[in-house]
Amino acid sequence: MEVSSKEFFRTRTTLINRLKDWRDQESWQEFFDTYWKLIYSVARKSGLTSAEAQDVVQETMFSTAKHLPNFQYDRKKGSFRAWLLTMTRWRIADQLRQRSLVSGLRSPSKDALDPSASVPLESVPDRADLDVDAIWDEEWKKNLINVAMAKVKRDVNPQHFQVFDLYVNKEWAPDQIAKAFGIAVGAVYMAKNRISGVIKKEVQRLEREMA
Repeated sequence: MEVSSKEFFRTRTTLINRLKDWRDQESWQEFFDTYWKLIYSVARKSGLTSAEAQDVVQETMFSTAKHLPNFQYDRKKGSFRAWLLTMTRWRIADQLRQRSLVSGLRSPSKDALDPSASVPLESVPDRADLDVDAIWDEEWKKNLINVAMAKVKRDVNPQHFQVFDLYVNKEWAPDQIAKAFGIAVGAVYMAKNRISGVIKKEVQRLEREMA
């Protein structure tokens, strides 16, 4: 049975509350599908290898599962976006510490070896040229667009989305697309503008719900 977009893309507040039950596999799969690429990309751009970035994804998911039961989602006190950044940044820092320890450049401390230790962000030994916050903001925006496009693709006319994809993402010429689908060039522009507008609205909605 096909899951409706309304059911699949629930509000983040509702999803977060459901994630407090670690046995809710459907909700955790939704959470993983929504955020793993974001976490992985941030880790990679922070200078980690692919294997280290994959570990960051796994450890962030584990830490999220561990801490969510006590997490109170109150936008007045702080956003979920900032909270997830904190969890991700700690895991990136763990990987950097482990790399330093293996290289014999840093002596281990009890907190450094404890993946659940709540180390203040200001004490995290980031590389001097690393701005995780800036990387996170950039990748967050990209992730929103990707999630929005995935939703819109499920909702709109398949041919219209194909036209949009070929024009915007594949950079086909309008007349080439028109010939391939047997439509007028004007219809290509109309499909592109319509789908672009729908995606923009969805991004705005996600920004409100995933803030």
